[in-house]
Amino acid sequence: MEKKKKEKKKVKMEKKKKIKEKKKKKKKKKKEKKKVKIKEKKKKIKKKIKEKKKEEKKKKVKKREKKKKVKKKKEKRKKKYRKHI
Repeated sequence: MEKKKKEKKKVKMEKKKKIKEKKKKKKKKKKEKKKVKIKEKKKKIKKKIKEKKKEEKKKKVKKREKKKKVKKKKEKRKKKYRKHI
């Protein structure tokens, strides 16, 4: 009787241990998944920031080009005006 009880307890403990291990593994897997997700998110955000900076640069260059064109036009007008005087 005592032996049987002890055996039963042992089996129960083994089961509990297995379940605990399973849970631990699951938790670890979940954590890893989360880490990967966070990494991906960070990558996406970095990419967005990079693209935004690129766009800003393009806009600045465009503005500069426009300024140059306007300056050239003004110069041309000035020259034309001087010719007539």
